[in-house]
Amino acid sequence: MYNNKKVVVVLPAYNAELTLKKTFDEIPFDIVDEVILVDDASKDQTAKVAREIGIKHVVVHTQNKGYGGNQKTCYDTALKLGADIVIMLHPDYQYTPKLIHAMTSIIGNDLYQVVLGSRILGKGALKGGMPMYKYIANRFLTLSQNILINQKLSEYHTGYRAFSKTALEAIAYHKNSDDFVFDNQMLSQIFMAGFEIAEVTCPTKYFKEASSINFKRSSIYGLGVLKVSLTHFFHKLGIIKSPIYSK
Repeated sequence: MYNNKKVVVVLPAYNAELTLKKTFDEIPFDIVDEVILVDDASKDQTAKVAREIGIKHVVVHTQNKGYGGNQKTCYDTALKLGADIVIMLHPDYQYTPKLIHAMTSIIGNDLYQVVLGSRILGKGALKGGMPMYKYIANRFLTLSQNILINQKLSEYHTGYRAFSKTALEAIAYHKNSDDFVFDNQMLSQIFMAGFEIAEVTCPTKYFKEASSINFKRSSIYGLGVLKVSLTHFFHKLGIIKSPIYSK
């Protein structure tokens, strides 16, 4: 609990058996009430390891639903458990759980309803081993998104996110893609709903066991991101009506 608010960490997992325990062990259980792991039809022993280390809420998809589809199950399950604050943390240990205190306090003290852990604030991305092509693509896409959406985020592509119950219930995240572009659709929905987003500087680690998408998937993702931002722009102008913005 934090300020009488229930705090739930959700772990969208795929083949995370080698890094799950290390991630779990750093979660601050002085404020975190529940942990949910959603195994998206992993080919390894992720679900087994999750149960062995004491995660009570383990949901296993019998078929792979994709990164976005995994998150939908994460948020649905967290809200059913009565979460007031939901932190989405990757179980591949790319992001440090030690920032959960900071992210929770921002929402728990009603300063912002959404918080992102940014790898771009400071020099954490390149220092942590982010490939240069990904860094350049991140900066280009973020600049384009800020112009089209009329915001000033340092990045839209972090996988470390915290949401209030209010923010999650205000948007139609089930209408979003089941693929990686889900993340950007969600941020677009949050801005469209009138919420502001806070950012905290987040160190990151790139290593063999950490999940990452290849160049081809990254290119498809980049085009999807630009489409989301253009949709946001034209919806705001009233030129088109996108269903993702209607609850």
